[in-house]
Amino acid sequence: MINDEYFLAALRLSSGHDPIPRHVSATAREAFALRVPHALTAAPAECSAVRGVRDDDGSHLVRFVAAGLTFDLEVTEGDGLIDVAGLVSPYPGDDSLVDVRTPHMTLTRRIGPTGHFAVTGLPPGWISVVCHRPGLAPVQTTWVRIRP
Repeated sequence: MINDEYFLAALRLSSGHDPIPRHVSATAREAFALRVPHALTAAPAECSAVRGVRDDDGSHLVRFVAAGLTFDLEVTEGDGLIDVAGLVSPYPGDDSLVDVRTPHMTLTRRIGPTGHFAVTGLPPGWISVVCHRPGLAPVQTTWVRIRP
């Protein structure tokens, strides 16, 4: 059994011998750029009404919960694109915004007084939703992969 100190020492010794490939460094920088500083992360949650499964109409329902906020997302796939209709509850307050993010684009929407928002025309792949509340830390969902 190797303890952590020996393992870290071995890594330090070996780190000077082989340079990190450029594509690995570039991918790491791209992944680091996707983070939201100081954000709390909402994890997927089970609910009897929202099970994270596909309905007959091609929609996918997912719930995320953290920091007193619940994100209910309905993701619909059609014509090769993704539409997201969401509800943030309880209502996070006036001037609250959501960012619906993919690795390549972010669409920002104002949250309606009922907590609803919608984004259309996203490419299939990874998405995450971030709720920005004035005076409070942002809350982001984990990244989920939506496939056609």
